Amino acid sequence: VFFLDTDRALVLLEEYCKKLRKPEEQQLKKAIRKVMGIFKSSLFQALLASKRKMSTRHGTTSHTMLPVAFACDVLGCPKD
Repeated sequence: VFFLDTDRALVLLEEYCKKLRKPEEQQLKKAIRKVMGIFKSSLFQALLASKRKMSTRHGTTSHTMLPVAFACDVLGCPKD
């Protein structure tokens, strides 16, 4: 679930970046691309895997959707 959420967040962020064309939006675009790089990093993926293992070990059935929630906050998209 975590990896799919990250993939979904990356897609949403990429779509949003494509809409940022004005000169004054380029700093935001750069920041979003930096976040996307973090989501793609091996460290971030390892942290997600660790969280998934901890959730499974402790019997937690609900999964956080932090990457998607972040992307939706940036994009203003409705929460599922």
